[in-house]
Amino acid sequence: MKKLLLIRFSSIGDIVLTTPIVRAIKNHTDFELHVLTKQTYKGIYETNPNVDKVHFFSKSIEECLVNLKNEKFDVIIDLQKNLRSHKLKKELKVKSFTFPKLNIEKWLLVNFKINKLPHLHIVDRYFEAVSTLGIINDGLGLDYFIPAEDEVAPENIDYRLKEGYIGFVIGGQHITKIFPPEKAASIISKISKPVVLIGGSDDRSRGEEIIKLAPESEIINTCGELNINQSASLVNLSEVIITNDTGLMHIAAAFNKPIISIWGNTIPEFGMYPYMPKEKNNYFISEVKGLSCRPCSKLGYQKCPKKHFKCMMDQNVEVIANRVNNLLRKG
Repeated sequence: MKKLLLIRFSSIGDIVLTTPIVRAIKNHTDFELHVLTKQTYKGIYETNPNVDKVHFFSKSIEECLVNLKNEKFDVIIDLQKNLRSHKLKKELKVKSFTFPKLNIEKWLLVNFKINKLPHLHIVDRYFEAVSTLGIINDGLGLDYFIPAEDEVAPENIDYRLKEGYIGFVIGGQHITKIFPPEKAASIISKISKPVVLIGGSDDRSRGEEIIKLAPESEIINTCGELNINQSASLVNLSEVIITNDTGLMHIAAAFNKPIISIWGNTIPEFGMYPYMPKEKNNYFISEVKGLSCRPCSKLGYQKCPKKHFKCMMDQNVEVIANRVNNLLRKG
């Protein structure tokens, strides 16, 4: 059997966004599918039934280079496209394909507000890497697989969740992509359902601040208490997800959940908005348009470079709350 190596090192959301490619390779080719990723994220691929073998490293590709060479791959699909993946491909000396990363176009948009970006989601750009192999998008969206032992019963976390709840993903890698606690609390105070705050241990104190700012609301802070799969289970069982632009947003999209996606210093035009080809009307983008400083980065900062943080502080909480309540009524 011929072997194919797919490369995507990180992070959670980016890996989830590769799952349509993974599924298409498995279902429409005769390749044995291997993936290479960082150790931190290997579980996302290990639980995916479309992946035959997972290779991983902690700090350096050298940790698994000998094993990769011994596999004698026939082709490489590089969905990371950085210096590290370039060096690996030179080492393996195998025919490889990659995708348009559009760094120049992003640079022009960030620095000069000149938009030359194509109107394509990154998933569709990923498929350009495999088009030569005759692999096409099946249009079924993203995948995320939760191990049985990580499935969560919401009522076991808090009895108030038994009759349904809203999930609010409050974290993110960069502060300028995180909705401020006072804004989050204002939205929650306008929602009749209990709200579960979802995030990592770094988000715990932010969650407690939100609770203090909305004392009359039913809020359960799970930040730092659950692993990524358990958090994904809470996302899957929620009625609506409110989320920053982060990995759990893409997991919510994989479950086709109604999503309120809140954007700060970055913009959906970069191609990383919720990918839901079957449910294109199932998400709402909340953003402050018309700011001359936005986007200020293709990733994010630890504080607003302009010090006003208007891209988040000027978000319309009434509109967001109304969207949530309308979705609840439809549900």
